[in-house]
Amino acid sequence: MGAWRSLSRHKPSQAREQVDLSDGSLKAALHREVIERLEDDESLFGDEPSSMLVRIESLVREYFDQRHQFVPLEALEVLAREVLNEVTGFGPLQPLLKDEDISDILINGPDHILVERRGRLERVEERFINDAHVLRVVRRMLAPLGRRLDESSPMVDARLPDGSRVNVVIPPLALDGPCVSIRKFRREALTAEDLVRGDAVTAPLMALLRQAVADRRNVLISGATGSGKTTLLNILSRDIPHHERVVTIEDAAELQLGNSHVVRLETRPPNSEGEGEITARQLVRNALRMRPDRVILGESRGDEALDMLQAMNTGHLGSMSTVHANSARDALVRLQMMVRLAGFEASDGLVNQIIATALDLVVHVTRDGQGHRHVVEVQQVRGLTEDRVSLATLYHRNDRRLVDDIDWQKRIEEPA
Repeated sequence: MGAWRSLSRHKPSQAREQVDLSDGSLKAALHREVIERLEDDESLFGDEPSSMLVRIESLVREYFDQRHQFVPLEALEVLAREVLNEVTGFGPLQPLLKDEDISDILINGPDHILVERRGRLERVEERFINDAHVLRVVRRMLAPLGRRLDESSPMVDARLPDGSRVNVVIPPLALDGPCVSIRKFRREALTAEDLVRGDAVTAPLMALLRQAVADRRNVLISGATGSGKTTLLNILSRDIPHHERVVTIEDAAELQLGNSHVVRLETRPPNSEGEGEITARQLVRNALRMRPDRVILGESRGDEALDMLQAMNTGHLGSMSTVHANSARDALVRLQMMVRLAGFEASDGLVNQIIATALDLVVHVTRDGQGHRHVVEVQQVRGLTEDRVSLATLYHRNDRRLVDDIDWQKRIEEPA
């Protein structure tokens, strides 16, 4: 077999120079030649990863022997594993994708990779060779999805087969090289007990929220990016009775509902010709024709908010959504803005009335400087006061006290 040359041809007495492994062009040439040799013997790709790794180590060693170059054993093993990841996985990203403690992977160019581990961002040692290497790996990720990534289509937001979400921006939009954000899919979803143990929420408050879901209260969860909105939505959804039909709408499917009767819908971006887009608003409207008991909108971010509020107001009790906001009160302001984006021409009082009659609870979550996520406040929507949505605080993390004997039917007429 031509690819496997005997190492005995090289004289061990010849002086060897130390290899500079920081040289990206050297690594690129090594990867290219070793991969080409592997491709000469296609039977190797049917081997177990451990067997392939042994053979790749032999090829890497031979590559340097032929050039009279010396590489320490530890570095040789690292290079061989890098090549294995290139052949069978996603290059430098492969060990990060396998690490269960990592929830997010952020790539800011080929030599700047950060991960979120247990709520905190940290830089890792993994590197790409150059911009072309980043693009090659990302395109391999996107290939099964049929998504295009080039100068004419320099942004992609997609869901990988394992449920992870990937967003890519490349030059000319990204000035310092390709930028990639990967939100990993958690195979073992967190539970209500996990949140209580982690001090994200108190036990009495979790009991209140779960009871609100069981009692079919309409809930809006607000918070910043990465604050845990979807995680909390996932957990609360498990208290939906199994006989109820639930329809979910998301941009990239992340929800892991425990309900046995779930219809999952996902938006679709336009193709390279700018056609074929299916928006969240279209899906919400269609969901109402599918005889749902509840509608769950993964995130309210545009004109679909109006249709979601109308669904809550027309018998689809127990529906839920999330929204980006800095507080519970700000979440309502965001809803007002999104209703306006839908082209709804009415007075502020009418818009606020739609919001006040649709929602029962607004739950606000945050992530602190140490990466810990917390439910900060829970507000009950109590109707209108002088055309302004009236809120009553049921819980605030500052005092940890939870209001007792909540009367869901009470509509107070006092300033919020």
